[in-house]
Amino acid sequence: MVKTLLLLSSLLVLTANAAAADDIEMTVYKTPSCGCCQKWVDHIDANGFSTKTVSLNNLNKIKTKYNVQGQYQSCHTGVVVTKQSQFVFEGHVSSEYVADFLANPPEGAIGLSVPGMPIGSPGMEVGDRRDYYQVLQLNEDGSSSVFAHVNQK
Repeated sequence: MVKTLLLLSSLLVLTANAAAADDIEMTVYKTPSCGCCQKWVDHIDANGFSTKTVSLNNLNKIKTKYNVQGQYQSCHTGVVVTKQSQFVFEGHVSSEYVADFLANPPEGAIGLSVPGMPIGSPGMEVGDRRDYYQVLQLNEDGSSSVFAHVNQK
């Protein structure tokens, strides 16, 4: 009975997150030639988000504008503007974590980041290989904290 209730509760949360994603538009800034960035956009679109892609040859101004410091940077930057704020999703962040974050943005957070390009993250699939990586919460004060551990052994 407890397992059934937990399963139903999990399904309700996933359904609510998917429904919320349907109403969310993300602008994704990427370079025109990056294939993994487009695969990530496809992942975001396939999971209920609406995206607008802006191709730029240099993303430095975008990363500076949204306060994505060097150690948190990756190959593309997604931005979601809400009625209350704007949030940045840097790199290969799974749509699951984007939806979880947007459903309840932590106080003082500006977004999430997956620094670098870890194998097995959305858009960086290579067969069955899955590197361990962390999804970091980016904070207004420039600090970060771990939002999620992915492929932890």
